Amino acid sequence: MVRGGDGGLLDLERHFAFYGAYHSNPVNVFIHALFVWPIFLTALLLLHLTAPFLHSAAVGAAIYGAFYISLDRRSGTLAAVLCLLCWAASDALAARLGFSIGCKVTDPCPFWLFV
Repeated sequence: MVRGGDGGLLDLERHFAFYGAYHSNPVNVFIHALFVWPIFLTALLLLHLTAPFLHSAAVGAAIYGAFYISLDRRSGTLAAVLCLLCWAASDALAARLGFSIGCKVTDPCPFWLFV
């Protein structure tokens, strides 16, 4: 059920408190900063390879870039540039690898994060 400020799904204060509790550890912050971008690159590569519509990876990268800029102008711009670089790298990899090899490369990548 979607409810407002009484502890439901849309209670932003509760969600931000939960996020802050688990993302204040410096090691956790470092791990997120290190591994979020390869996961994002893998997701964009999969969008290139299995595109539900033309340029879906570019649209996804643009949406994430705009979202990061809306959160904070300075660091969001850096994140948007990283989104653009991930999109360019995924475009080059998709063109180089093709569907068959690209899917074999990207399939186990999220699994490696948890090993």
